[in-house]
Amino acid sequence: MASVVTISTKPFEGQKPGTSGLRKKVKVFLQENYTENFIQSILDANKDSIVGSTLVVGGDGRYLVKEVVDKIIKIAAGNGVAKLLVGQNGILSTPAVSHLIRKYKTLGGIVLTASHNPGGINNDFGIKFNCSNGGPAPDHTTNEIYKLSTAITQYKIVPDIQCSVEKIGVQKFKVGDKDFVVEVIDSVKDYVDYMKEIFDFPKIKSLLQGAGKKPFNVLIDSMNGVTGPYVKAIFIDELGATEQNVRRIVPLEDFGGAHPDPNLTYAADLVNAVKNGDYDFGAAFDGDGDRNMIIGRDAFFVTPSDSLAVLANHLQHIPYFQRSGVKGFARSMPTAAAVDRVAAASGREMFQVPTGWKYFGNLMDAGRLSLCGEESFGTGSDHVREKDGLWAALAWLSVLSATQLSVQEILSKHWTQFGRNYFTRYDYEECPSDPCNEMMTELEKKMSGSGFVGSSHSSGGKTYVVAVADNFSYMDPVDQSVAMKQGLRIVFEDGSRIVLRLSGTGSSGATVRLYIDSYEASDVLGSAQEKLAPLIDVALQISQLQKYTGRDQPTVIT
Repeated sequence: MASVVTISTKPFEGQKPGTSGLRKKVKVFLQENYTENFIQSILDANKDSIVGSTLVVGGDGRYLVKEVVDKIIKIAAGNGVAKLLVGQNGILSTPAVSHLIRKYKTLGGIVLTASHNPGGINNDFGIKFNCSNGGPAPDHTTNEIYKLSTAITQYKIVPDIQCSVEKIGVQKFKVGDKDFVVEVIDSVKDYVDYMKEIFDFPKIKSLLQGAGKKPFNVLIDSMNGVTGPYVKAIFIDELGATEQNVRRIVPLEDFGGAHPDPNLTYAADLVNAVKNGDYDFGAAFDGDGDRNMIIGRDAFFVTPSDSLAVLANHLQHIPYFQRSGVKGFARSMPTAAAVDRVAAASGREMFQVPTGWKYFGNLMDAGRLSLCGEESFGTGSDHVREKDGLWAALAWLSVLSATQLSVQEILSKHWTQFGRNYFTRYDYEECPSDPCNEMMTELEKKMSGSGFVGSSHSSGGKTYVVAVADNFSYMDPVDQSVAMKQGLRIVFEDGSRIVLRLSGTGSSGATVRLYIDSYEASDVLGSAQEKLAPLIDVALQISQLQKYTGRDQPTVIT
């Protein structure tokens, strides 16, 4: 029988969860009691229901995951949790955690990930709590976790529990007079079984195999993140692809030294392989498996905004939606409005929410939302309460198998029907925080000043007249909760937009994101960077971004 030990501790500054959990450098989490404090604060925020509960635990395989899983097991035991469902070797993708929470009706889950941020001892780690609906904790819960972390004086732990997570099976412990169970589960099986319910795997397999025609050649890149075992199980074992159709499918603690963020900059290996090879389709996923990038033959790039709109227009090809029907659509505010046009044409509800997947959850739980996405390479549906990279790739393959068109043909057809939202995002990563905060303050002052609305701004022979200038706020139509100050937004009379945000997903410094969006009804086949060049110049003039960041060029252009 093991005993609960109470350890005295002191608060650490800055344990405030961002858009999706607490993210810091590994060496911050390695401080004595730092990780324990935050885990205890998560459990204390659920103190009314934690005793006797079941939680899901897993992470993206990055450096420190196994050690923190061990701490969670011991602290959960010390706080009266009855059972943990733990992914084998601590591995679970973020969408898989969401599915497991929902399937087994647990209190929630603790996800160990810094998502698309780099891994290794000198890089990033993260911890977030997902609620009983499977989605990221809402603001009121993360605010409570933070509040508790600022006043914590002790945590409860059972140090004598020795629990390996390397083998699948059930381990039972006696803590005082109570039973404590750790079930190590197959990280992949439940999720793969669910995907087989959602999609027509035989039809996708027929596409990949060629069904009497030339095989449809795919290249799927897990970027040494968590999706590797899932990609092997789905694409090789179920869909008949070969080892030549997948790459970087072994999860590594440092992601092989790569930055596991599926965009044109950090997934350049995939882009070049598809461009130079005989591939019809490419997809990449991030560290924890919730983000995706889709490209076609010759590395034809599909923006996340367009990807969302195309899927919205073709959901009837997916068995899950044939059964459940299609409800509303939603996008984050910075995401280009391409999906809005599909919603209008189909007569479905359309929602615009702040950045952060948790804002979609209430709409899904209320039965008002089927499909949603963020321009930051996140796409998903109400099958779980997280964005889901593998789901997005399978959704695209479902559309491709149904239409028998290429990726580029699908986009060209879509733009001809709906027009095109040219879109780009400039990221300035790890900038000094104080000047960036000053930039946002000064820009908001300028935007709210008399005469800004109605003012004209010119570059490259184009003139833009400001129609709306605000700091985006959102009232949830389900529970009437309000989120303020979600991004500075300048909308021009022709519908073009400039959006500026400080991101909450980095682990240090400030990441400035500049979003540029411009709609064209008929001129739909041009280069996005060329079409948007005048508006980008106007955005840099208005914001003085280069002055405040000290950067001539962004770190990443999407």
